[in-house]
Amino acid sequence: MKVLVTGANGFIGKNLQMHLQEKGGFELVPFTRKHTEQDLPGLLEGVDWIVHLAGINRPQDPAEFTTGNAGLTQALCNAVQAAGRSIPIIYSSSIQAERDNDYGTSKREAEEALLALHEATGNPVYIYRLANVFGKWARPNYNSAVATFCHNIARDLPVQINDPDAVINLVYVDDVIACFLSQLGGEPQNGPFVEVEPVYQITVGELASQLNRFKATRDNLITEPVGTGLVRALYSTYVSYLPPERFTYTVPQHGDERGVFVEMLKTLDAGQFSFFTAHSGITRGGHYHHSKTEKFLVIKGKACFRFRHMITGEFYELFTDGAKPEIVETVPGWTHDITNVGEDELVCMLWANEIFDRDNPDTFACPVGTEA
Repeated sequence: MKVLVTGANGFIGKNLQMHLQEKGGFELVPFTRKHTEQDLPGLLEGVDWIVHLAGINRPQDPAEFTTGNAGLTQALCNAVQAAGRSIPIIYSSSIQAERDNDYGTSKREAEEALLALHEATGNPVYIYRLANVFGKWARPNYNSAVATFCHNIARDLPVQINDPDAVINLVYVDDVIACFLSQLGGEPQNGPFVEVEPVYQITVGELASQLNRFKATRDNLITEPVGTGLVRALYSTYVSYLPPERFTYTVPQHGDERGVFVEMLKTLDAGQFSFFTAHSGITRGGHYHHSKTEKFLVIKGKACFRFRHMITGEFYELFTDGAKPEIVETVPGWTHDITNVGEDELVCMLWANEIFDRDNPDTFACPVGTEA
């Protein structure tokens, strides 16, 4: 399928290009700043779809709104009509089209040109009035407040907030691309106006606070719930603005004659992740918990885990090593320890279901001893 993408080198255009390449079966015909309106008829030859992303949103001269938005769209419509065949058009408009300002007016006029083409020829058009789009590759101080905030906070630069209570509507670029690909893939939605979901709402103040919490993770090791929804999308966006020299960060390491212990990641509701080492012959642990639970995974070396029930005295031991991925769980009410029974250093991953609290550790020393 041959797809003409105007604004192919812009924020949304770059993301769309990557997804089209990944899916395969698409031939991209880019329309960029090096092209003019006169190039459109030639570029349309053999094109099956048009994704019209090009536009002006921060010109030096407000007159550029008209030429870059309404004017370019009208030229595109004229070229399609002159081609004498139907070429469906996806258009990235803006929620600003509902407002009476220079930018909104120019986007509304562009919509009207597309609707007129549809009315005159039946050419399918799909108009997306997008909220503030955010995601990787957006230009700071240009595309969105999210891009600017992410860029600055990732670099220890200040952010300017005029009204922290102002609410902004956001759509994630991956969700926008998914909607476009659905259209291109033969699952077109009813037009001419189409919505991208979900649309997120957040205040400017909370946006800045959330991004600062992402930044603080490197110090307190407590990750935000970044697996779903807006927080997931914001976190992916935030880390995409990290400069390469900040791709890494160190975490505290605690060491003694037994080996080292390193905390890697803590969560607000699902515990924490760590790893430790033990020299040959060294035993670590020798304690029990009332409620805390743990999972151990030996990834290098050989280990003996020993358990003893605190009431009945029942004893149990097992052996595991890094050659066979095997999770060992500690059970409340059983004191337990782990001994390196190999010749090499033991390396073991550890998950605990709660963040360690020095004031209430739920960890009580008690040697396992030997089997009764």
